[in-house]
Formats: sequence, C-alpha cells, structure tokens
Amino acid sequence: MATEPRWMRAMDTFGPHTQLSTDMARAYCDGMQTTESSPDGWGQDSVITMAKHWPGGGTGEGGRDAHYPFGKYAVFPGENIEEHLKPFIDGAMKLEGKTGKCAAIMPYYSISWNQDKKYGENVGNAYSKYMIKDLLRERYGYDGVVCTDWNITDDMTPTIGSYFPGGKCHGVEHLSIPERFLKLIMNGVNQFGCVDKIEYVLEAFEIGCERYGREIMEQKIRDSVIKILTNMFRVGLFENPFLDLEASLKTAGCEEYVKAGYAAQLASVVMLKNKNGVLPLKRKIKVYVPERHISEYYNFVRMKTPAQDIRPISDELLGKYFESVKNIDEADAAIVFVDSPIGNNGFDPEDFKNGGNGYQPISLQYRPYTAVSASKESMAGGDPRENSTNRSYYGKTVTTANESDLDNVIFAKNELGEKPVIVCIRMKTAAVLAELEPYADAILVDFGVQKEVLLDIITGNMSLQDYLLSCYQRIWIPLKDTMKCGF
Repeated sequence: MATEPRWMRAMDTFGPHTQLSTDMARAYCDGMQTTESSPDGWGQDSVITMAKHWPGGGTGEGGRDAHYPFGKYAVFPGENIEEHLKPFIDGAMKLEGKTGKCAAIMPYYSISWNQDKKYGENVGNAYSKYMIKDLLRERYGYDGVVCTDWNITDDMTPTIGSYFPGGKCHGVEHLSIPERFLKLIMNGVNQFGCVDKIEYVLEAFEIGCERYGREIMEQKIRDSVIKILTNMFRVGLFENPFLDLEASLKTAGCEEYVKAGYAAQLASVVMLKNKNGVLPLKRKIKVYVPERHISEYYNFVRMKTPAQDIRPISDELLGKYFESVKNIDEADAAIVFVDSPIGNNGFDPEDFKNGGNGYQPISLQYRPYTAVSASKESMAGGDPRENSTNRSYYGKTVTTANESDLDNVIFAKNELGEKPVIVCIRMKTAAVLAELEPYADAILVDFGVQKEVLLDIITGNMSLQDYLLSCYQRIWIPLKDTMKCGF
C-alpha cells in the first residue's frame, strides 16, 4: 500500500486504499494461479505469484526507498502497521479460488522501525525473527515460500548515496555473509534473491550445525526444498516443461489481446479537468507541442542523468491527428506533455560530501520547495556510513529536474490566451497541481500509456460516452464484483 505519497514506487502498487489493495491482491493471485479445470486449482495454466513486500514497503521515512541505504527505514507514525498487513493476510493469503494463498511472499529491504516489540531488533524485514517467524509463519500461519529481496546478503556499499545494486544488508552490516544467511534460514526464509553461489550457504549450514545441531539444520533445508519444489510441480515444470510454439505465436500479440490492452489503457486515463467542454479537439487543427527540458538528476540506479531536451511526441504520430506547428503563434491549440515532479529520491551525495547529512525533501510541486514544516529530528536513523542518527532535512530547499514542465504550460497559456491548452501528465508519483491547473483548459492524467491513447481521447476518436462506458466496464464493474460494494 502506497500510503507515503512521495514514495517512488507508488506506481508499482494498487494504491493507498486498504480495501481496494486487499481485493485487487486477492483477485490478481486468484487469476494468475488458477487453472479452471483443476480439482485443486493448480495446473498448466497456473502462474506462481509472489506477494511483496511483507509487511508493507510503502512507508519509507521522508518518502525515501529502501533500495538505498539512505532510505532503509520504514516508519509508522500513526502506529498503523496492521493496516499494511491486510492486503497480505486478507488478500493474497486468503484467496477465494482453490489454490488458497499466494505461493510465495517477499519481505522488503526496509527496517520497520521499532515495530519489533518482542526482540527489539531493528533489522531488514527478512532478517527480523519477529516479522518472519513470529508474525508471518506463526501468527498468520503462512506455509508457502518466503524469498528475500535481491542482494540482501551482500556487504554494504562504501557510500550511503551509492549505486543501488550493491548490498542491502540493512541492520546486519556487522554480521559476516554466512552469519546473514544463517539468520535468514533460522527465521524461516526458503529462497535467496540474486544469490548464485552456494559457498556462503554451505558455510552458514555448518555454523548452524555447530550452534543448533545437524538435525535442526537438515530439517530447515528439507522444508525449503519441499516448498520450492512443490511450487514447481504444481505448475507442471517437470511433467510438461516445453511450450507449444504454435499456441504461443497465436497468443502473443494476437489482435483480440492487443485490442483489450488498448481498451484498458483508454480506461486508465483520468480526466481531471475539461473547462467548458473544450475536449474533444477537432482533428487536423494546428497544434503546438513544446519540447521538454529535464535538468540533471540522480536516476533510479543513482547514476546522474545528464540534462536533456526531449521531443515528447514524434511529428509523424502527431501528424496523424493534427497539423503540427513549430511556432505557437500559428497554433489553434497546445498540447503540453509533462511528468509529475522529478527529484533525487531524498538524498544529495554532494551535500553529504561537503559535510551535510545529505538528506533533502522530496518535492511534489514544480517550483522550489523548502521544508519549513519538517521535523527537526528524524524518527529513525543510524548507519555505519554516517556520523549522525538524525536524517532530518528541515529547512532545506530542492528544485525539481522538470520545473520547466510548468514553464511550458504557463508559456502556452500566456501565448494562446483563449485558445485551449491541454495538459497530459504522466503520473509516476503524486503531484500537487495548484501551480499548473489555472493555466490548463483540460488535464489528462496517465500512468504509462501509449501516446495514441491520449490523442484518441483528446480528439474524441473514442467519444466521451464510449470513454466513460469503457471506464465503467473495465474498472467499476470488476471493482463492484470484487469489493461487493453494491453499486
């Protein structure tokens, strides 16, 4: 559940609504895992599903993400961790279909700060005896595969703002690699993400034999083997390991599925504004689309993306709908493509190098933002690479890399006056649109669709009536049936 609106992975979730997330998780797992003709639900049409990330990864302090050491703490200021468990225990782990539960669960990298009241450990969730053994296995009775997230047994990276594929052994940096594996095994973890060398696992096994006895360690390994192989046998990976090439060619990219996918994209677009019914625009009118400028910023893998100028849509595609003009004075309307605010995910390595703590706010607006209301002391903190436990960014100012997106909207409106300005926002994270909205006659929000979809809606190639009907058929009817809301 993405209850932290600044979190960069909100777009990978079912959103912040508890019941909707729960119902969607259940429906997804049922749909993926169920073979209709099978007495136990499993068969050749089944796909093993893994629910992640236990016990909930959408609460990173300051909106930062646990892929990075500077984002390793998940916090629950409202003491609402039970809310984040519901999509797992009432959704993915309580299916209506015959398979019963998701076949696997992955804990997140996060340290769920001060949530372990039993042992008092602040360690990554897979390393937490409380989160895995006590909570997941014993209290909620989950007996499927538990698989770690990637690279959690590797040693930590040298710098706290570093490239993310490095080790994410959050909270257990002091343990040796074999000791980390042993801790995971004893918690009830069965599978290790992104581990392709057995040496450390064998060493962990031997340490465990000395510490707990060979019988206990062999039983731990046996349990994991049974769980993992059971999943493989359920979907027929051994009895029927080969694909039918002809069936694959008929299925992949077939016209029926392409049309269904396109209709789903159309239904996913959200119209936030349509002042005076400005949409749809007439086809073949003269339309101006400004280029975008994105300043330098740190991308997902913590590499600097250089400043760049982007043509947001090809002239060839735009020309199928409108006459594209380079001079706004010739335009009958403008279509401005923007992204939600782009930042550095809450950490500035340069500030850290220069003696600061490196932490900075994550902005949901386009103009410079100053964190005047932030806490002066962070809830969580501490890392071997840091000299302070205070991760506050109080009083610091950030500027988004795509501030010029807002400039493009304002420029278009100032130049066109009463002529329409249509804004299309690719919403990767939440955004505060108060700066932008007054200058837009229509606003469309998408979450990753083809540009043709937006142009079809803008021109009424799909009528507003059909668009609303598509939304109803593709969204509200399934939600009604899933949520039993009685609409």
